Amino acid sequence: MDRFTRNYLRVLTIIVTIAIIAWLFSLNPRVWELNNLLEEDPQLSNYPYQFKVLTLENKIATLTSPRSAEVSVMRFINIVYPYLRNKDTNNPEIIAVQKELAKHQTRAKELILKQPDVNQVIWKIDQSWYSEHGIILQ
Repeated sequence: MDRFTRNYLRVLTIIVTIAIIAWLFSLNPRVWELNNLLEEDPQLSNYPYQFKVLTLENKIATLTSPRSAEVSVMRFINIVYPYLRNKDTNNPEIIAVQKELAKHQTRAKELILKQPDVNQVIWKIDQSWYSEHGIILQ
């Protein structure tokens, strides 16, 4: 191995090591604990969408959601309940499913807000969940 290649590999190894250390320090075990709390809740664990805490910073928890102002709740319903695809948005089944989602989202928020280190919840659309279901959100 020539001198340039050896020095290049050393520098590359140092950069990768620094990146891994920085990534490890950015992990927050409290986020894992909050996610376990959501996963273990009997009401939430049986729901087809699993709410997750992404970050906890300055007593503000960011949670995932399958709906937002940019993404219609019907996209979520069409994936989770395909038998409702051709139903009108005013259909009682659609309305019931929307209420069910709202109930579970409220439950997730309440569980997180009960924690002493959380004062606020911010919702973020779960792009990875949609991606897993073949929908790329912009």
